[in-house]
Amino acid sequence: MKKLIVLFAGLFLMTIAVQSVMAQNPKDATATTTAVIITPISIQKIVDLSFGNIAAGAQEGTVTVATGSTRSKTGDVTLPSAIPGTITAAKFTVSGQANATYSITVPSAFNVTSPGNAAMQVSTFVTNPSTTGTLSETGSQDLFVGATIAVAANQAAGTYTNGDGLKITVDYN
Repeated sequence: MKKLIVLFAGLFLMTIAVQSVMAQNPKDATATTTAVIITPISIQKIVDLSFGNIAAGAQEGTVTVATGSTRSKTGDVTLPSAIPGTITAAKFTVSGQANATYSITVPSAFNVTSPGNAAMQVSTFVTNPSTTGTLSETGSQDLFVGATIAVAANQAAGTYTNGDGLKITVDYN
């Protein structure tokens, strides 16, 4: 009988212990979930790229417009000082999230054509800022683009343009 009481007492204690373990409340924690929508990046053209007036020679040459709207030449071209025409680097305004950095992508080259379908290649693009820009505390920055145009020997006279325009791409880093 004594053994039976000890056995029942042991079973009773084990039942209480199991219930104590099972009766503990589960614990949990909560994490805050957030998402921040920032100002989308955008770019707007302010000024077109213009090489000004150029006189082609008997041999080929190039004309370069720098980001500061100055120009230089190589080869057999003349840059008339009396009638220079409009000489400007392209100017864009980039807008977006304040203090954000962004990458700048320029085309490798494209052609400009005259009404008579004569063509010249525009290439060797340079930008200021260079390949990466940083938006100001107000979320904007001016971006200047220069390039080089190849002038063929005896290039036909006319106004040369490209229908698609100079496409500059900017994107947040």
